[in-house]
Amino acid sequence: MRVHLATDHAGLELKNSIKTYLIDKGYDVMDHGAHDHDPLDDYPDFIFPCAKAIAAEDDSCGIILGGSGQGEAMAANRIKGVRAAVYYNGPEQIVKLSREHNNANVLSLGARYMTAKEIYDVIDLWLNEPFAGGRHQRRIEKLDL
Repeated sequence: MRVHLATDHAGLELKNSIKTYLIDKGYDVMDHGAHDHDPLDDYPDFIFPCAKAIAAEDDSCGIILGGSGQGEAMAANRIKGVRAAVYYNGPEQIVKLSREHNNANVLSLGARYMTAKEIYDVIDLWLNEPFAGGRHQRRIEKLDL
């Protein structure tokens, strides 16, 4: 499975850490940036190419980061075929259900609210949680009408 990554300056260091973590676990990782710390960069410049790549590939997903992850998820969700869920700590059930019921293909993380260790645990949970299908499939199909 290919995992696409993207962030602005707020999540740069964490994105680079996640990239190494995923490669070490055997994932094919595509890094859409940011590649340099620029406090004036704009998250849509990185999130849109990432989201478009995810929408174009059947067997891929994405992890995007920002300060809270909110704006990044809003940007990603503008791309048809993308279902981004936001997580910046709280019950892990939120992450589980984003996959199980909503078949989220993008996880948007709040870099300012989680440690690397917490994020690694959440990523593992999210990547390994299967979609339940059934009645949830019908709902997912309505999102891209």
